[in-house]
Amino acid sequence: MTEPATAEPAPPAVLREMRWWDVDPVLRMERELFPEDAWSRGMFWSELAHARGPGATRRYLVAEEAGHVVGYAGLVTSGEQADVQTIAVARDHWGTGLGARLLTELLRAATDFECTEVLLECRVDNTRAQRLYERFGFEPIGFRRGYYQPGNVDALVMRLTDPSTSVPGTERGTENHG
Repeated sequence: MTEPATAEPAPPAVLREMRWWDVDPVLRMERELFPEDAWSRGMFWSELAHARGPGATRRYLVAEEAGHVVGYAGLVTSGEQADVQTIAVARDHWGTGLGARLLTELLRAATDFECTEVLLECRVDNTRAQRLYERFGFEPIGFRRGYYQPGNVDALVMRLTDPSTSVPGTERGTENHG
């Protein structure tokens, strides 16, 4: 008698720099996950224009699995402050740790940019995301009333001081051979 075939677990998504050819699949996911306040094509193009070359102030990533974008994230920096602009994970990948992997990479980027604090806005009704951010040490510091339009949903503002302490291997003064 032969053993029944077992499915091999899928390899984890690969994180890589977002490029222009990722904008269309990212937009499809954006519209599915955030139908009321999805970013436009122009917004993504503008962000990517500032993510490459000398003087880059942004870091945008995609998570790719079997040739499909299953997540994305972006960070913008200004001086010693960074802002998480977006993190999204395809619904069928919720609970897999992909959001944490994307956030980890953004915090590594903030450390590489020598930022001493990271801010973000999160919908007040998105408790899943809030729990993720709290696990990384983000703390609520205020609200932005009616921030998400057109739904008029408030944003919870959260802050992480010294992102280098939230990601192993990025502590200031240590070598990061990654």
